[in-house]
Amino acid sequence: MKANKALKRLTKIEALMSKVRDQYSASAPNLENVLQQATAAIARAKEAVSLQASSGTKAASAKVDRAAKKAALPEKKAAVKKAAKKTAPAPVVQAATKAAGQ
Repeated sequence: MKANKALKRLTKIEALMSKVRDQYSASAPNLENVLQQATAAIARAKEAVSLQASSGTKAASAKVDRAAKKAALPEKKAAVKKAAKKTAPAPVVQAATKAAGQ
């Protein structure tokens, strides 16, 4: 799963947990501790995912660089083919080899 998607899901879960904690805080004091621990665990998970995402930005920028180079490749290939057609015409070479063979 991508980091941004995981962060969005964890944010939704965190919001739901806070609603549940607000509903049960008055009626069940023993549940309040468990819910508080769950909320803390979600916060730690969000922090871990965000740290992982920030360290992954170098890899993402490298992917973008590779994609840009790959996109430029057809243009370079076309330019090389065009230059090759101008410099060495194939029919002259074929005519010379046919004349030498006869």
